[in-house]
Amino acid sequence: MIAPERREDGRAIIEFIALGVILLIPLTYLVLTMARLQAGAFSASLAGREAARVFVSASTDAGAHQRAQAAARLAFEDFAFDGAATVTAACDGSPCLRPDGRITTTASVSVPLPLIPDIVAAHLPTSITLTSTHLQVVDRFVAR
Repeated sequence: MIAPERREDGRAIIEFIALGVILLIPLTYLVLTMARLQAGAFSASLAGREAARVFVSASTDAGAHQRAQAAARLAFEDFAFDGAATVTAACDGSPCLRPDGRITTTASVSVPLPLIPDIVAAHLPTSITLTSTHLQVVDRFVAR
């Protein structure tokens, strides 16, 4: 006995849409997450570098720390990382701004993962901390 023919018109489009949605949602989340992580890496790198640059161009140690914090804050704000970002500056001797002194700045930013519900955030870590370190040497021939 020969089986009757079944019509399959229109089923391929439904399967394509279903598989497309199933694959598109995780891919979109991955792109969003990677873009935010890349922004965090850029902001940490920029903040550390600019904080070190303005630190060594200051005239006093106290002013240098304030200028470094302000420069890092601007870099973090450019990438919308206002609250969970820090920068520290360390000197290899005293005073910090002596000729050939080395200033190390470390910028750190906590990047929250996008679209994580509060229920999950209460039990699992939902952010990634990115850190950047920059070394800057104070110019030997600058009079302070």
